[in-house]
Amino acid sequence: MAVTANEVAEWMLEQLKSAGILHQKEAVDYIISHYGESFIYVNENGNQAISKEVKKIFKKLHGGKAAWERDGFFWGWH
Repeated sequence: MAVTANEVAEWMLEQLKSAGILHQKEAVDYIISHYGESFIYVNENGNQAISKEVKKIFKKLHGGKAAWERDGFFWGWH
């Protein structure tokens, strides 16, 4: 059975809730190794990033309880 963007977003939310922080690089590495590269793209800065579809679902799931820290490239739970 194929993994969905929803499952990837749910994994991200669980990681964030349990650790209080989720670094993009660590999330990208885990997603590639466990879910595949279809959920990753290379952004305009040449860095690997999580697909817009996954991030959209993730945003809906956390409902404003997570904040993106641009300087540190991580999400924080609050």
